[in-house]
Amino acid sequence: MEQKKDNKILIHACCGICSGYPISMLKEMGYEPVVYFCNPNLDTKEEFDKRLEAQKIVCMYHWVDLVVEEYKHQDFLLAAKGLENEPERGLRCDKCIELRLKKTAQKAKELGISKFTTSLVISPHKNFEKITKIAKTVAQDLEYIAIDFKKKDGFLKTNKLSKELGMYRQNYCGCEFTKR
Repeated sequence: MEQKKDNKILIHACCGICSGYPISMLKEMGYEPVVYFCNPNLDTKEEFDKRLEAQKIVCMYHWVDLVVEEYKHQDFLLAAKGLENEPERGLRCDKCIELRLKKTAQKAKELGISKFTTSLVISPHKNFEKITKIAKTVAQDLEYIAIDFKKKDGFLKTNKLSKELGMYRQNYCGCEFTKR
């Protein structure tokens, strides 16, 4: 394992739209963000590829490194097993977030990065406190940096940037169960 890099932070990115403003905010705070695109929850490889292309645009715009986790939808289906009929923002979503943040913590360790965060919290549809609790549970000996990127008009800023960059804009979280 590499030596820990103090100003590096691994940011889990759910999509290019949501990560645009968080990346710039982290840079302003003195961090060197490394983006981790890990989204086994996406219902098709086509959706994964569309969101990945948007993520690449954001990373090029910000001049940050991008690490892409292979698309393994089966991982999400196993995590969501028995929770398919849960309401949006229910236990299935918690398990999905836990899966992705656990993979983020593992990737941070592998890369020798001692801190991580997520762009998930920028969405007005996501609960900052719940995500923070899940992240701190999976962090183990890493530091989860809890930043509510929604504050100071973060959601508006990230949407503005995505429109300026002409990125693909999805209209659902990504899993097949939210499409119902």
